[in-house]
Amino acid sequence: MSPDQGKRQSDIPTNYSIQDTFTKNIDPIRPKHFWRAGAEWFLAQAIPASFNRFITRDPYSYISFQNFIDHQRISAWDWDDNQFTTNQIDHPYHGQLYFNAFRSNGYNFYQSSVATVLGSYMWETAAETQHPSINDLVNTTFGGIILGEMTHRVSRNILARGKYGNRIGNEIVALLVNPVNGLNRLLDGKWGKVDDYNSVDSSVISAEVDAGLRRHDAKEGDFLTKGKNTFYARLRFKYSNGAHNYKRPFDQFYVNFEVGDGDSTFINAVNVYALLYGAEFFKSRKSSHFGTLNANYDFYNNDAFFYGAQSINYNWVSEFRYRKNNRLNMSAGAGAVVLAAVPDPYLLYGESRNYNYGSGLSYRYRGELSVLNRLMLTADYNGGVFYTISGNDSHYVLHAGTIEASLRLFNRFSLNASSGYFSLQGNFDDPQYDDFHREFPFGRISIGYNIQF
Repeated sequence: MSPDQGKRQSDIPTNYSIQDTFTKNIDPIRPKHFWRAGAEWFLAQAIPASFNRFITRDPYSYISFQNFIDHQRISAWDWDDNQFTTNQIDHPYHGQLYFNAFRSNGYNFYQSSVATVLGSYMWETAAETQHPSINDLVNTTFGGIILGEMTHRVSRNILARGKYGNRIGNEIVALLVNPVNGLNRLLDGKWGKVDDYNSVDSSVISAEVDAGLRRHDAKEGDFLTKGKNTFYARLRFKYSNGAHNYKRPFDQFYVNFEVGDGDSTFINAVNVYALLYGAEFFKSRKSSHFGTLNANYDFYNNDAFFYGAQSINYNWVSEFRYRKNNRLNMSAGAGAVVLAAVPDPYLLYGESRNYNYGSGLSYRYRGELSVLNRLMLTADYNGGVFYTISGNDSHYVLHAGTIEASLRLFNRFSLNASSGYFSLQGNFDDPQYDDFHREFPFGRISIGYNIQF
């Protein structure tokens, strides 16, 4: 564990200096195991398909070769009717199995991404008799690549620390994070050992876990006088592989995961911001300014509304330093919403789909002010506008904003207070459908525990 582990996650300075490193590869060369990768990629399809066929006897699982041939037509593709959490969470997890089947067998990020695309395509066209799904192809591929590379990086960080601590314990945690890689370590006889690939990992993970009380109102928009109190917990962590590889995909990423006991929800938010590429524009003695291309995954599920989307954004980032323990970081960006799922109270598509799919524009802002390495003030905003592709003709506007103050009390503990306002407005073209505006204002107070690996 790092000697700086007592610092708050948000107080860990990040060096964003850009250097071109395409001519230098700091990772040791790993042997590629194509046949094992292919077998694991195939099992990621065969096991769930067999479960659907022989255990649950899903009527869509009675596949044939003719079924696969029929699905090769462009006209065969459609939008499915699965539940919201199935499409927005289950499919990305399935996609990361395709990704890590190759990533953990010596293949790089781009080669593993191709395997994810092919895995999703094969499942959609060959594993079920129903029409191949456009939204599943996007969710499994986009979400699978993001989740797959993240779990690959995090598990490598965990295993690199095995030489200093409990190796078996680290192996178990890394297995839970990345099951495919854990399986391969068992097959290779590396379980409990430090190998060349993991021992040179230079990444740093700074994390914060906080829990406390949340007061919110999903009905009248007045959480102060008419809200209710519920339990709240959150995990946030930043991953950085250092400035020397800042131009490589996923050498920087941030994850926010929130849970709380709502009326009908438990997982309230999942936000992922992952670097794809960065370029420095200019710098001075006390500031630096650069641009980044990011992949984003956002999932909101509260008592007022649900929302899930994948997007690509370009951000302008500026960092300012004043003396040693004061800094101000700001970023603003905009880009394309690749695919968003938003509720439609007038839609029942198939058996269980009550939401529309659409694409549009994403825009974001984030500011962080750190004072004396003890007080952190944060403002975060995520907005979007998108138009329906599948569902009732409509367009939506999202606002998700939060302001937060965090005071480090002692060692790794901090006191956090925040307030936020989430809203989703739906506007329908058909006059028989009334527009709606759903709000979720909230306030939170919590105790945080901060650590750096």
